[in-house]
Amino acid sequence: MHEENKVAPNGCGKIRSGTQNEAALLALMEKTGYSMVQENGQRKFGGPPPGWEGPPPPRGCEVFVGKIPRDMYEDELVPVFERAGKIYEFRLMMEFSGENRGYAFVMYTTKEEAQLAIKILNNYEIRPGKFIGVCVSLDNCRLFIGAIPKEKKKEEILNEMKKVTEGVVDVIVYPNATDKTKNRGFAFVEYESHRAAAMARRRLIPGTFQLWGHTIQVDWADPEKEVDEETMQRVKVLYVRNLMISTTEDTIKAEFNKFKPGAVERVKKLRDYAFVHFFHRDDAIAAMSVMNGKCIDGASIEVTLAKPVNKEGTWKQHFNGQISPGSENLLGFPNKDDGHQKSIGKPSSLSVRLNGQHSPGPPEVERCTYSFFPGIKLTPISMYSLKPSHFSSAAMHLDYFCNKNNWAPPEYYLYSTTSQDGKILLVYKVLIPSIADGSQSYFMPDKLCTTVEGAKELAAQFTLLHLGKHKRFQL
Repeated sequence: MHEENKVAPNGCGKIRSGTQNEAALLALMEKTGYSMVQENGQRKFGGPPPGWEGPPPPRGCEVFVGKIPRDMYEDELVPVFERAGKIYEFRLMMEFSGENRGYAFVMYTTKEEAQLAIKILNNYEIRPGKFIGVCVSLDNCRLFIGAIPKEKKKEEILNEMKKVTEGVVDVIVYPNATDKTKNRGFAFVEYESHRAAAMARRRLIPGTFQLWGHTIQVDWADPEKEVDEETMQRVKVLYVRNLMISTTEDTIKAEFNKFKPGAVERVKKLRDYAFVHFFHRDDAIAAMSVMNGKCIDGASIEVTLAKPVNKEGTWKQHFNGQISPGSENLLGFPNKDDGHQKSIGKPSSLSVRLNGQHSPGPPEVERCTYSFFPGIKLTPISMYSLKPSHFSSAAMHLDYFCNKNNWAPPEYYLYSTTSQDGKILLVYKVLIPSIADGSQSYFMPDKLCTTVEGAKELAAQFTLLHLGKHKRFQL
């Protein structure tokens, strides 16, 4: 444990020394019988707890805790989280200074206890005016591998990944949207543990690693969303993937209505996947068992229950491939990675998260190209005549937003600092010069980036998020 004799306020607003901190933690250990070890920037309380036998709790038992006051430690935090159930392990992220890093992971012995912690402690006022955020944490065991030759089959990719990395469990490969005999140029590799995935990523990440003579792209894949069983019992929407692009919504509705005419309420198709909404859940379940694996327009489809929006956690954090689910602006989404879905099946770095929240913009744009044939008529237009859905860049969306509100364009000011390992880190401050009514006109995110482009996008999303909170501003 940290032994620096610095002072910090306790929960009652009094200042206590490093020695008092140490004494408080020792008293907690003596009272609970839990051990405490500090290593690799985190302090582990328990894991396992005293008398524990058998394997660790399964996935879904851990919650992520954010917005923790930097001078708050286990002696204050553990009793709060024990209200929801028995703690298997409490991991508090620590700075070199001895302060915590503002977030922690709490693993309970059961999923029910973790869900209760989210229910009773999310937005809990842990100190006067200080509210913590709590949502489910997922150990990411899946990597995104891009730039794979499109003619490679699943078995070839699986065998190759087993040769170059350890702990490979499975490979998920999707057929090309236009040519079902080819893959989409990427795959998702599932590993036996988060550690195995992290070690594989470390081995493959430098950017010089090649498979079949191609330099591959490697990143964390957004993990599969966890939805509680009670919520899933109410779902009456099916997710259908691997459709032909030419297949219409009317065709899908007709096919799913065959087993029971009139059962389908509506169909929403996006490229080569669709959501089929039923009037009754029983009909959705029956249709799923009947239609999974069936052929529509020559394509063998996959059918699963769509996972609904997670209402409990409306914010999310992303730390080293660990993502806790928050709200999504979708009616439902697939439970497997798919290259054309917003949260699933893209490298996690491509979906920017800011300060634990999703920006209200820009909305997801389907990125596809179309052939430019001679004779096609082009019409000059202004970008401001388009809809927000046409923008995939947060910076462009912010420019559009300012124009819509009759403001001057946003001004960006770049700042830098150096990380502990010597990297140059960048952050933009955004000025909205037309806000002159006393409200905040400067916006700066509390996260830094290693690239100028990333820093600008993050700053734009952060600004959009805060402007979106003002009802008088129209997004």
